[in-house]
Amino acid sequence: MGFMLDTVGKLIARYLQHEAIGFEPFTPSDPERLRTIIQPGDVLLVEGNNRISGVIKYLTQSTWSHAALYVGAHLAEAGGDPAHCFVEADSVLGVRSVGIAEFHGMHTRICRPVGLNEAEIRQVTGQAIARLGQQYDLKNVFDLARYFFPVPPVPQRFRRRLLALGSGDPTRAICSTLIASAFQSIQYPVLPEIHQQNTDLPDCPHCLQEIHRIRHHSLFAPRDFDVSPYFQIIKPSLDPDFDHRRLQWATEPPADSEPRP
Repeated sequence: MGFMLDTVGKLIARYLQHEAIGFEPFTPSDPERLRTIIQPGDVLLVEGNNRISGVIKYLTQSTWSHAALYVGAHLAEAGGDPAHCFVEADSVLGVRSVGIAEFHGMHTRICRPVGLNEAEIRQVTGQAIARLGQQYDLKNVFDLARYFFPVPPVPQRFRRRLLALGSGDPTRAICSTLIASAFQSIQYPVLPEIHQQNTDLPDCPHCLQEIHRIRHHSLFAPRDFDVSPYFQIIKPSLDPDFDHRRLQWATEPPADSEPRP
């Protein structure tokens, strides 16, 4: 039964991986520019161009549908392909390594964790590298595939939970849970639950302290790295020498901007 479900899941995943017709990224990133600024431990968010990306963007109300962890030379040092520098979870091929060319022509954003030392970065990248070869959580594919059938609009408060219906099998992953679990291995926050608790101190009976509670990694989506207050946002499409004064603007309005009678 499990083999049959995996087979069906892979067929659905291949269908969802087909490129969406007519999709064009607004601001595609230059791979060479990306290569010069990205660092090990950085999370690369991607606006995907396939069918599954459209569903994830709808359910999360976000631009980002995929996430990959940049591990750089740590992969080659661990015996991996020296031409590859990212670890990601692909719905067809599972957890794999890829090169920077995989994201050529795509709209991307870098989310950089703040304050990590070299040992912590290596633990994060090592956690991801250790999972190479594991399978994608195909139950997530079944859940996402439902949204290609006519259904009533999903209320926003329920959308996140619809992405958290994976099997929970530790040998399987989706892109954002793979990365979230790597950061949780060093107790680095992504979007933790924060509760206020009384300190019960004799000299300050009403003092409160914030208690951070780790959310289960299956509850994370790519957008969480973007909205997290603990990651610095870097736009690889922004030229550091950008000068708005050098832009050439059209002197005539486009034809479709003429007022209608």
